[in-house]
Amino acid sequence: MTAVNNIWQPAPIDLTLLPDEIHVWRIDLDQPEAQLQNLAATLSDDEMIRAQRFHFQEHQQRFIAGRGILRSILSRYLGIKPSEVQFNYQQRGKPILAETCASRGLGFNLSHSQELGLCAVNCTREIGVDLEYIRPVSDLEALAKRFFLPREYEMLRSLCSNQQQEVFFRYWTCKEAYLKATGDGLSQLEEVEVFLTPTKPAKLQITQDWSLFELIPANNYVAAVAVANFGWNLKCWQY
Repeated sequence: MTAVNNIWQPAPIDLTLLPDEIHVWRIDLDQPEAQLQNLAATLSDDEMIRAQRFHFQEHQQRFIAGRGILRSILSRYLGIKPSEVQFNYQQRGKPILAETCASRGLGFNLSHSQELGLCAVNCTREIGVDLEYIRPVSDLEALAKRFFLPREYEMLRSLCSNQQQEVFFRYWTCKEAYLKATGDGLSQLEEVEVFLTPTKPAKLQITQDWSLFELIPANNYVAAVAVANFGWNLKCWQY
């Protein structure tokens, strides 16, 4: 693992993203009502429509918090107001900056689970982040057999039950972070091989040059960031 709870620091007022840096932001999605109203005021009409489609108010509020804080984070790098950040969407729904905001070459990706979110930002390179809350999975071995490669499945089966859940979600976040970076769908999970053990950090077993970082954003959470090329300096900020 490459990050633990106590490395999440407040971002400096004069925030600079260097070409060899990845910035990962930890976001609390359960925000006070007044802050939610401020964040909602920065969202586009289509984002508010998406928020209203959630059946439960809690999910509506977390969507508003996630998208509003994403806008706030990106606006700091772009030097514009959060409401001025504009998005386009790739074929599988991955948001990217619209052409009006894309001149800075900023890459980003957002993931959320329960009350936490993570936003990963860098310059120009493909990047993906995935975050998962470690929870009981009744059909864990069946899911692993369906979506993992044989060596991954056998490694998982060799572990005691209290290790299996964490390792399952470590595999899952590493695979999904890579697929989110490339824009591929979850149908490709079983085609992405990851090598890891309960005590060793994960590595992508692919021919291309990709970096993989595992994170622990909070207790009972695991996360991963995948980014093209090597030589990255990871910085973790608390929003």
